[in-house]
Amino acid sequence: EQFITDEIIVEAREATEEDLLVVHSKRYLNKLKWSLVVATITEIPPLLFLPNFLVQRRVLRPLRTQTGGTIMAGKLAVDRGWAINVGGGFHHCSSDRGGGFCAYADITLAIKFLFDKVEGISKATIIDLDAHQGNGHERDFLDEKRVFIMDMYNRYIYPGDGFAKRAIKRKVELDWGTEDSEYLQKVELHSEGSLNELHPDIIVYNAGTDILDGDPLGGLCISAQGIIKRDEIVFKAARRRGIPILMVTSGGYQKKTARIIADSILNLHRQGLIGAEAVGEGSSALVKHMRSGPGSA
Repeated sequence: EQFITDEIIVEAREATEEDLLVVHSKRYLNKLKWSLVVATITEIPPLLFLPNFLVQRRVLRPLRTQTGGTIMAGKLAVDRGWAINVGGGFHHCSSDRGGGFCAYADITLAIKFLFDKVEGISKATIIDLDAHQGNGHERDFLDEKRVFIMDMYNRYIYPGDGFAKRAIKRKVELDWGTEDSEYLQKVELHSEGSLNELHPDIIVYNAGTDILDGDPLGGLCISAQGIIKRDEIVFKAARRRGIPILMVTSGGYQKKTARIIADSILNLHRQGLIGAEAVGEGSSALVKHMRSGPGSA
């Protein structure tokens, strides 16, 4: 299928320090100059023994580029109706704390940039369907009435952040081994319900593929077709309401997840949910970058 063309791809730019300071403290960014801190956040112990300039180049720069991609994709989604960052979704990082492979709070940053810089964007809904609780953006938006968070995750795995759970407006906790039928029913019920509660100006969809059966960290049993259908359900909910949607790909720890993400994007195109024909001429944006570096849990 001829869907991915030069016109539809936008090259991600690395988030600058000025960009990051919109959410992160200078103190936190300075901590990332210590290899020990980065090794702890990314859960890659050998980084401890590398000089920080190499850690910056090989690990943090790719993560900053993915973060820049999420920020860019937010504006592109508003301008064009939808955008997909093939990366990002660092939902365990908050303004002053990283963890779970997540060093930068790209979801918080994208929403803050939209609130601060784009006229008409004053309410956002986060639909977080990664297998893990998105405690980073939850901590950042704990007392923010303009942000509605729906989070559906395996209740028994990392991070189990009880404090952050207070920010979740629609919490859906799953059991080990949840399968397609139950899962997709809950996705549709709760994504529709969430969008009916706030009527947002933008949807940020954290589309982790670590829900896939066999994922070493997710503990769920969703098929490849289940993931593709899940994404379709969320995009259809956005499309019916005419709400721009930004998707990030977040966690997923099997080689075949890349193929599943590609198949899902093609399905969204076949369904008329993305692409120039979805919401008018030029309404398309696929943000790409080199994915060298750890993903998100």
